[in-house]
Amino acid sequence: MASASEPTYFIRARQEGRPVVKDLPKFDLDAYIANYRGKTRFDRLLLIGTTSTLLASEALRYAVAEAKQGKDVGRYDMAVAAIHEIIPGDPNATPDVAWREKINKQIKAESDRLETELKGYKNNLIKESIRMGYDDLGQHFHRTGNLVESVKAFGRMRDFCTTPSHVVIMNLRLISVSIDQGNWLAVQTNVQKLRSPGQQFAEAQRLTAKLSAAMGLALLASGNYKEAAQEFIDTDPRMIQARLDDPADEEAFNEVLTPNDIAVYGGLCALASMDRADLQKQVLDNGKFRSYLELEPHIRRAITFFVSSKYSSCLSILESYRSDYLLDLHLQQHLGELYLQIRSKAIQQYFIPFSCATLAALAAAFDTDEQTIAQELTRMIKRGNLDARIDLVGRMLVAKTVDARSEVHEHALQMAKEYERTAHLRILRMEMINAGLEVAEKGKTPGAGGILLEHAGGEREYRGPSVANFSGENLARSLRSGLRG
Repeated sequence: MASASEPTYFIRARQEGRPVVKDLPKFDLDAYIANYRGKTRFDRLLLIGTTSTLLASEALRYAVAEAKQGKDVGRYDMAVAAIHEIIPGDPNATPDVAWREKINKQIKAESDRLETELKGYKNNLIKESIRMGYDDLGQHFHRTGNLVESVKAFGRMRDFCTTPSHVVIMNLRLISVSIDQGNWLAVQTNVQKLRSPGQQFAEAQRLTAKLSAAMGLALLASGNYKEAAQEFIDTDPRMIQARLDDPADEEAFNEVLTPNDIAVYGGLCALASMDRADLQKQVLDNGKFRSYLELEPHIRRAITFFVSSKYSSCLSILESYRSDYLLDLHLQQHLGELYLQIRSKAIQQYFIPFSCATLAALAAAFDTDEQTIAQELTRMIKRGNLDARIDLVGRMLVAKTVDARSEVHEHALQMAKEYERTAHLRILRMEMINAGLEVAEKGKTPGAGGILLEHAGGEREYRGPSVANFSGENLARSLRSGLRG
């Protein structure tokens, strides 16, 4: 039940089915948000402010301050609207009209200046100047929140790219804007262009970590957890050495995510989509991803427990971090499905060695009660994730038995029928050849030879070379004639 002091915003959000976090997360907000820069910093603060009842006030104030440091008036309005609804009495709940007008004037002046310069470059017909003009205009639109115009400007750079490095820069710009738009199909398309085997970009080789991270995010957003896990696992560990506080460091990608995020996203997607053998081989024994797992030891412990069949310990660790992950920009919408798949897979793996197991034993193994585990098993059976049945009288889960002997017999009979059919067709073909019939392939002209058919009573008839010219009766007569000959 909601406390009396809880803002009505969160009460309404809970009634509408939106996630609301009442527990304090394990991270410190200041230390957490200091790892990010750019638009993702604001987006994460706004998400925390509109999801966590305990951090709402602090996060929304930070979001307003972050918005006023940039030139995106739309994001500032979003932060002010949120703080007005959640904390109506806060001074930041009143829009700063003077600041908004000042920024709008600056944006218009800068847009006019850049467009005028671009027109001059076009008149001079210098490709490099035109490309740089579109690049400056696209970055300006991106900073001010006009993402549609930003995509258009960056896309128009394509005709004026004269070197492979220009193509790489253009695609990276489009990837960044597409991530902010949530256009994950565009992210995948631009990553694939840089990975295209037909075009080898030497500059792109240095950016493999960014490309893997961006592709992993796109696949995670589309619910393709197995391929997303593979992308995160294959991310080059060079990103770990990047200086997050230095915007000039090309290895840093903290305008989107950090190395810690790669460890968490990759670990959760792997747990949800891989079996124990793959987790051991591709995750724990992976030298690249091990460097990331060292940044988030609890993810490594959870995977280790899963591989060791200690499912209760694994699920307990994940449950203790649920609040943190519900406040993550890219995990929030997928956390319920990820946790459901991890738990379902744990139950499947636990039940594999048994022909039957009591509900009490299953409940004890997964730290729950019999009624809850029975409901989970019912959902899994209905979804086709568990090939078993529940004995409600004996309070047991019973695996479906397969009669291996009957399967072998059925397989042998099927093979015998196939052999008999193949032998019959081969004998028929041999007899047709012996009878002098020529079978023309479809779409090809038959040879010049004809076929002499002998009917009953000694009457003979000449037909063309294609067997398609014969009726079934004449063909049978021809075969009999050939056999008698």
